[in-house]
Amino acid sequence: MLESAARGLSRYGYGNLILERVASDAGYTRGALYHQFKDKEELALAVIDWVDETWRREVGRPVERESDPVAALIALARGHAIFCRRDIARVAMALRLEFSGQDHPVGRHLRHVSESLVKRCTRLIRAGRRMGTIPPGPPARVVALAFMGAMEGTVIEVAGQAPHDEVLAARAAAGVLGID
Repeated sequence: MLESAARGLSRYGYGNLILERVASDAGYTRGALYHQFKDKEELALAVIDWVDETWRREVGRPVERESDPVAALIALARGHAIFCRRDIARVAMALRLEFSGQDHPVGRHLRHVSESLVKRCTRLIRAGRRMGTIPPGPPARVVALAFMGAMEGTVIEVAGQAPHDEVLAARAAAGVLGID
């Protein structure tokens, strides 16, 4: 059900998501959906958590195995590009655009989840600077935000261009970090 809802949110956004279609695509009735989720908002919040958990398992865990901060950040960019080849990955981008500038529970939750990635990247950038593998420059948090923007922008613009998406996301990330 969550995967079907993630695909629906990615394709149609929150406002245009039809719960009956989500249920049908997942092989359930609309009643079965409402048995599991109170409403569209509760379903969307569960989807954000599910996508985040999936991302952490598929992208985050391999990144954690890297002892070098630069290698970890490049692995993150590559892993994110691979993850974004799937329909479910677009849910965060679609909802971020739809809820931009709004005070809504779904938007707030998405910002909270996104902030954990910003903090992770900020920590890695600071560690790389301490080790001398990432040059000094703008504040680490600003670089982390630019890193994420470059990574996501690249993946969006070259969608469907595997394996180039992965290579270019890594190059964009390296450029923002100021490394060769």
